[in-house]
Amino acid sequence: MDMVDQLAQAASNGDAAAAGRLLKKGVVVDALNSDRCTALELAVRRGHSDVVCLLIGAGADLEQQAGEYRELTLLCLAALQGHTAVVGALLDAGAHPEARSRIGHVPLVLAATAGGEGDPQTVDLLLDRGADINVVMKDRTPLDWAAGFGQVQMVRQLLDRGATPTVKSLTIARDQAERRPGNRQKYERIIDALHAAGVTTGTDHSIRHPCAQQDGREAENQA
Repeated sequence: MDMVDQLAQAASNGDAAAAGRLLKKGVVVDALNSDRCTALELAVRRGHSDVVCLLIGAGADLEQQAGEYRELTLLCLAALQGHTAVVGALLDAGAHPEARSRIGHVPLVLAATAGGEGDPQTVDLLLDRGADINVVMKDRTPLDWAAGFGQVQMVRQLLDRGATPTVKSLTIARDQAERRPGNRQKYERIIDALHAAGVTTGTDHSIRHPCAQQDGREAENQA
């Protein structure tokens, strides 16, 4: 195994000491390993915030693209994985909280839908650091996405943090309640929360996860 692959392995394993030794030996911090990944991408993906800080301190590029098709920013990747500490490290290093990936993903929406129920800590962190709570991604706000996925607590959190309740969010929740009768109760709780927030009325708003897998051709077409 050459030293670039050793650095990538150390980053993936969260071994900051080994990564530091390899950097001191002169390994280029953003060199691609045999899988065409940088050490920083692997550290972000695995949630190793100490290694992320080490690599950034050694000059790793915050603007590099990540993911199988280079479709995500590092901040989007961290938000999608629910790695709050890594999100904080990237923001501290200068990553913009609203920077879009090349196919339009934004960190707040990915955090709000991470893991099926959303990641409340990462959502709060992004909002505290200046992310727009009503940012639009693929024609929907974070509240719209959370309503569509039946994320009751995330809907309440976003409303508490000042998200604008809209007829669109209500319509999405109503449509999903009809489409998914087994989950009707949680959609009804979302509808109640939106009514309580002042939405009084409520088209097909089919929901597909905002980071659903795209093949290489789709990703290239949206570049």
